[in-house]
Amino acid sequence: MNGQTTQYKPGDIANGHVLTEAGQWLPVAGPTAPAEPKAKKPIYKRWWAIALAAIIVIGGISSATGGSDEPTKAKDDTVAAAVEHPKDEAPAEGKAEAVPEPKPESEPEMTASQENAIKSAESYLDMSGFSRQGLIDQLSSQYGDDYPRADAIFAVNHLDVDWNAEAVESAESYLDMSGFSRQGLIDQLSSQYGDQYTVAQATYAANKVGL
Repeated sequence: MNGQTTQYKPGDIANGHVLTEAGQWLPVAGPTAPAEPKAKKPIYKRWWAIALAAIIVIGGISSATGGSDEPTKAKDDTVAAAVEHPKDEAPAEGKAEAVPEPKPESEPEMTASQENAIKSAESYLDMSGFSRQGLIDQLSSQYGDDYPRADAIFAVNHLDVDWNAEAVESAESYLDMSGFSRQGLIDQLSSQYGDQYTVAQATYAANKVGL
């Protein structure tokens, strides 16, 4: 500097440096530290992102509440309509109609003569043993009760009688009155002039009384 000392004051520039108040020389146009890039705001802090999120939330709430009511309501209406107005069942082709079972025919009411013939038959059986044919003859004979033969047969057919037991009762009555051989007792019980039991019934009675 030509052997002379130059006096500088703050703010003077020399050799590309500037003198500061503190007496330091700092470069004037030297490279400077790059400025830090300005930090961008996060996307969720931007106003348009917040607005978009709000729209999505509002739309979701609407779908979950008001929007879902319509399908549910429609479904409920459909079910209610099906219950209130069921479809008429179409008649099956070729399906046979149910035929009601015929009611059992009730027996015709008995005539007074038939009722009395039954009572007379029961009275005879209470007093003594009778074969089926002998009882019919007794009821219809003019020397007996003189019922019409049809009514006498009707009465005997309407009785629940064990004819074998009746034959035993008749055999015991004969043996109480008199002695009989086995064959004589069978003949008396089965004869058309006697009690008119069948031979099988007479034989059964003879066996039962020990002959």
